[in-house]
Amino acid sequence: MVDLVVKVLSWIAAWAGIAVMAFVVYEVVRRGIGAISWEFFTKSTPLDPTATDGGLANAIVGTLVITGVAALIAIPAGFFGGIYLAEFGRNGRVATSVRMIANVVMGVPSVIVGVFAFAIIVKPLGHYSGFAGSVALAFIMLPVMARTTEDILNLVPNELRESGLAMGAPRWKVTLGVVTRAARSGLITGATLAIVRVAGETAPLLFTALSSPYWMTGLFGPGGFFGGPVSNLTKTMWDLSGTPYPAWQSLAWGGALVIIAAVLGMNILVRLLFQRGKEW
Repeated sequence: MVDLVVKVLSWIAAWAGIAVMAFVVYEVVRRGIGAISWEFFTKSTPLDPTATDGGLANAIVGTLVITGVAALIAIPAGFFGGIYLAEFGRNGRVATSVRMIANVVMGVPSVIVGVFAFAIIVKPLGHYSGFAGSVALAFIMLPVMARTTEDILNLVPNELRESGLAMGAPRWKVTLGVVTRAARSGLITGATLAIVRVAGETAPLLFTALSSPYWMTGLFGPGGFFGGPVSNLTKTMWDLSGTPYPAWQSLAWGGALVIIAAVLGMNILVRLLFQRGKEW
């Protein structure tokens, strides 16, 4: 009887959660599908709230650049940090301290990360920038990548390491040429999960990249990646959704649909890579 009760409660809880998620996805698709068009992906955010031919192309490009730079900062650092924790540091004091700090940082609210990036980059420079947004997102990605890399490398059998060392190869070559190669599918999965983790973040960008209705003009100078506010999808959605104008609200729902589709697509990609890794 207890077993039956637990099964029924688990079934109800699972389907309640699925129903809520399905409702959210349904509402976003229903409200956002009307905004998806060629202009949505090719034109910038309209300054006129009554215009019906605008899009979010500038925000999409800004989000891709900010997230891409964050990945370039966090993924290599997290990868080598995970290698140190799994292969060299292991149970040492430094490695133990790094693990504890990484676990704490993974639980820090993203708004705190935004305030931190504001204090160390935005305030000293005197202006918002896309680079500050990338640093904030990289700070969120770094512990995720490091801990995932460590967990994946710990799953590699020790016999592979011993075989490489027995052949006379140095430790670093065994680690990079044997261990990481055996765990490549899991490492790719970890990198993808780290990117998915920050794909929809808004709070850090409120304090760093801010937003702009214009295209990013380059690297430096007003409107550049390092020189001023950069348009991004989540902050633009926040701005447009709080207005009473139907055209802007429609664009905000379209942006929400794009984010959900991107995150869902990346999660499916992660599962496919993980399953393929099992086959290898």
